[in-house]
Amino acid sequence: MKKNMGNADRIIRIIIAAAIGLLYWKGIIPGTLGIVLSILAVVFLLTSLISFCPLYTIFGLKTCKIEKE
Repeated sequence: MKKNMGNADRIIRIIIAAAIGLLYWKGIIPGTLGIVLSILAVVFLLTSLISFCPLYTIFGLKTCKIEKE
């Protein structure tokens, strides 16, 4: 897997995942919506850690810097 996420994209996803986790933990986002958003937060966190988003490859997006080969 080649990286297709830039640093800004990764940081934004980590912040969103942390915010969702905090809101769910505090009980502000309860029930089914909280579970769905928590799963989304885990996906955001995992894709940020490996710098690869499968949806970016489907749509042909790449937010990381171009590597010279």
